[in-house]
Amino acid sequence: MEPRPPEPEPPPTPSEVVLETLDLGVRYGEAHAIRDISLRILEKRVVAFIGPSGCGKSTLLRCFNRMNDLLPAAEVTGRILFREQDLYAPGVDPADVRRSIGMVFQEPNPFPKSIFDNIAFGLRINGFQDDIADRVEHSLRAAALWDEVSHRLDADARGLSGGQQQRLCIARALAVEPEVLLMDEPARALDPIATGRIEDLIGDLRRDYTIVIVTHNMQQAARISDDTAFLYMGELVEYKETQRLFTNPEDERTEAYITGRRG
Repeated sequence: MEPRPPEPEPPPTPSEVVLETLDLGVRYGEAHAIRDISLRILEKRVVAFIGPSGCGKSTLLRCFNRMNDLLPAAEVTGRILFREQDLYAPGVDPADVRRSIGMVFQEPNPFPKSIFDNIAFGLRINGFQDDIADRVEHSLRAAALWDEVSHRLDADARGLSGGQQQRLCIARALAVEPEVLLMDEPARALDPIATGRIEDLIGDLRRDYTIVIVTHNMQQAARISDDTAFLYMGELVEYKETQRLFTNPEDERTEAYITGRRG
């Protein structure tokens, strides 16, 4: 008797889908950065975007919290749903979007303030007034930084090491309790030890947050992500569980990239 084929996996329920793009495109003037991208990002997963420079990874990432709104030449088409709500619908406040979907950039960018005030600043401008000290401590602990800075919260944040500054920026993003954390090459400017700490931190944060990370480092994507999307020339070529994508790519362009035959 032949074995029965495996049952197909059921589609994710709406409660599991945090972000979804539908025929998403972005162009700057006449130049198309990304075209017709449709994908789903599930709750409490780490998703990596990989691909060569200029393929649209960061452009796609910035769509999720409307950072492209800050570029006058950028035109976004298609739809992005966050918990089934259209992020680009009329009346949606980008500031509200960014509270729910935080972002950490390539270069650490602490404010010229104390360590404490770097975290408290975002809380205050978002209307939090009570228990700010507790929230600052909680955020620094979540970013695995509290033990290193608890005795010098009044010190200038710019005096921290590069890796500590990046973890401070992660703590700052976490302070307003987002559901999603976007990371645009967060370890690009860091040494291997600091990079390892950021990767360990991502592993800890995945228990509570959905994380989307852009990385040029395929080994990093393989280490830290649950799912990986490969982009090439503005198109989504392949998107699946990370282990499957790296061991059994379906598209020859994906295979050429991950094997180093195409950069």
